[in-house]
Amino acid sequence: MEAKAITRYLRISPRKLRLVIDTVRSKPVSTALSILEHLNKKGARMVTKTLKSAQANAKVKKMDEARLYVQQIKADGGPVMKRYMSRSMGRADVILKRMAHLTIVLGERERPVSAVKAEPEAGKEKGSKIFGRKKTKQAAGVGA
Repeated sequence: MEAKAITRYLRISPRKLRLVIDTVRSKPVSTALSILEHLNKKGARMVTKTLKSAQANAKVKKMDEARLYVQQIKADGGPVMKRYMSRSMGRADVILKRMAHLTIVLGERERPVSAVKAEPEAGKEKGSKIFGRKKTKQAAGVGA
């Protein structure tokens, strides 16, 4: 099951918005919101509002909030406003004011986020290797 939120006609270029959304892609919702809160970008506020909207949509669908993560997030180009700026010798330059469409899809993981972090990595033995190599007498500090 997934929950979706789309915000259209955002007055920011998609390129600038993609810098923000790359930081929260495939992260748990709670982690993504805390990252966006401390990010000093205009797009972070826009992504936060859309992410909270998707979270509310998930709540309506009775999805487990502890297992929510950002399954898909994308910033597509919207319409472009063209403005003209006068230049010397009677010329004019075109200024492109770009817009973006932001789409966020939230999904549910099999286990809650806290259970995934608390589980130790399988197959690792404590103290058997140092930096990927087996211990030697010299590395262990025995003999000289």
